[in-house]
Amino acid sequence: MTRRTIGLLVALALFAAPLATEAQQPANIRKIGYLSPAWFTLHTPNREAFSQGLRELGWVEGRNIAIEYRYAEGEYDRLPDLAAELVRLKVDVIFAPSAPATQAAKEATTTIPIVMDTLGDPVRTGLVTGLAQPGGNVTGTAGFAPKLGGKQLELLKATVPRVTSVAALANSANPNAPHVLSEIARAAQILDVQLRRVGVSQASELDHAFAVIIRERADALIVLPDPMVFSQRQRIVEWAARSRLPVMYFTREFVEAGGLMTYGPDLASRHRHAATYVDKILKGAKPADLPVEQPIQFELVINLKTAQALGLTIPPHILFQADEVIR
Repeated sequence: MTRRTIGLLVALALFAAPLATEAQQPANIRKIGYLSPAWFTLHTPNREAFSQGLRELGWVEGRNIAIEYRYAEGEYDRLPDLAAELVRLKVDVIFAPSAPATQAAKEATTTIPIVMDTLGDPVRTGLVTGLAQPGGNVTGTAGFAPKLGGKQLELLKATVPRVTSVAALANSANPNAPHVLSEIARAAQILDVQLRRVGVSQASELDHAFAVIIRERADALIVLPDPMVFSQRQRIVEWAARSRLPVMYFTREFVEAGGLMTYGPDLASRHRHAATYVDKILKGAKPADLPVEQPIQFELVINLKTAQALGLTIPPHILFQADEVIR
């Protein structure tokens, strides 16, 4: 064998080595679909929390997983097509951090495992057949508590005793909305508070909703959990400040943006925890065998600066209950 022939064989071997590596790499990388109705640019903290949770469990993007992100940018009617796209990509599991996204994913596939993270009741909305035994291909976390909406109204009324009429802002396209509203309505009756339901289905309808709330002369507002509403938190908080309206929100990000108070679960920690479900499924667990978890703790966060701007004095017993007070 001549030196020239040997050199050619070595060159071919070196050329083929990276090709062989590239050919083997896809087989070693698991695909995760990430389906959200929110805006990609506004979802960074929660998305990073999910990635962090995966990294803590040994799943690193580019090394052993690839995450296919699909965001509806607030247009819920895009979710079915985005879910179908993930199915065509043959992802190993879909993470759906909302009820609308979970519903779209469930309608798109009955075989690919789906990990949900919803702030509503997944049994009443038909996402799972039960919490202990989900059945089908959906499992995950559900941040509802049977009386969470009622507790929010109770805290709002205790904070602002003069309240006799409360508006509830809900995304009418969210399957959880009717159930949350029914809990708030039950509490409103007990507390002798009139409840005004105000629905929106997209961000462009918020200005009209604001006008309705003012026209109805609501003394306060409760904002129901929803990804689209969450993405508009700065806009809602600024309007509430201009309108001098006390508002109860569903997550701390609103209060950090200047809102009055919130009572609910920590979304970022929930996204991080969802990674544990993805980890188990990638290691062979079946969704039907993984019980749906509910958070046992909810945080009360109050913004004292906002309270002072509204001329409110937060009762000592409410401050005592607060997990965090922003001064």
